[in-house]
Amino acid sequence: MKRFTSTALGSLIALAASMSAAQADKLTLYCSAQEDWCQLMARSFEDATGIDVNMTRKSSGETFAQIRAESSNPKGDVWWGGTGDPHLQAAEEGLTMEYVSPMRDQLHDWAISQAESAGNRTIGIYSGALGYGYNADLVAANNLPEPACWKDLLKPEYKGHVQMANPNSSGTAYTTLASMVQIFGEDEGFDFMKGLHSNINQYTKSGSAPIKAAGRGENTIGIVFMHDAVKQAVSGFPIKVVAPCEGTGYEIGSMSIIDGARNEEEAKKFYDWALSPEAQNLALQVNAFQVPSNKGAETSESAPDMSQIKLIDYDFKKYGSSDERKRLLQKWDEEVSVLPQ
Repeated sequence: MKRFTSTALGSLIALAASMSAAQADKLTLYCSAQEDWCQLMARSFEDATGIDVNMTRKSSGETFAQIRAESSNPKGDVWWGGTGDPHLQAAEEGLTMEYVSPMRDQLHDWAISQAESAGNRTIGIYSGALGYGYNADLVAANNLPEPACWKDLLKPEYKGHVQMANPNSSGTAYTTLASMVQIFGEDEGFDFMKGLHSNINQYTKSGSAPIKAAGRGENTIGIVFMHDAVKQAVSGFPIKVVAPCEGTGYEIGSMSIIDGARNEEEAKKFYDWALSPEAQNLALQVNAFQVPSNKGAETSESAPDMSQIKLIDYDFKKYGSSDERKRLLQKWDEEVSVLPQ
């Protein structure tokens, strides 16, 4: 009986150790990039490390809201992708943890600058310029002029032909709002958003949804990051990509480790791996046309040439701050979204 108890106890200890190891080899990934890229990153990390990944894909705004809601009992480990502004806000609110990766010296200066502005609670993983795309077939069929500037989208003939995401849920749309304020000044920028509102046919939840709808012929013009429009064009849809004449904002897509992560060591392993050239080159497999942050990673020939685009000096620190983001979103809710269409 004594021998049996000892043997059984040993088995239970071994089983507990095995279960503990199994629990340690897991990662919960919140992803805010395109769905196929998120899936590829998750599965490729599993193949590279043997760590099981539970991935959830949501837009930047939705993910930020979820992380904030879960702050007293964090369920996620890493937030990968999506515009940098909500990552900066999460850092400011202490929702993400400080981490300096050994991969840091391989990154472009803009990626490191993103980390420094957040007290090393996030890092840049890619960049991309804001713009829009339009379905050339629908423009021709509706006898519409070909737009080339932001203010072209305010023309009355485009009424019902423009789509963008809701800035409360979408990092892309918040970047649009913040860019208009920086390009035109706050008063004129909000006048622009009000004029645009009258031409909007739908505010989507996801930032890339408007150009996907344009590709399918369900919408004419989609305000998106230019790389999302390129993806539709490369896929064979009649999409023309526009870098607006007045200049435009841009994103630094970011990655953060969630403060209080249950699988912190696995999170750091993913963080380091995601900054490697090999991981960033995976973007090419899913036609993701952002500019990668690792200097040794490849950029597709189809990607927008950032050096040829008139980029504004986007103030990431200001427009990624919690107070400014809340203020602009509240103002948009109160002064723009409530207007008739």
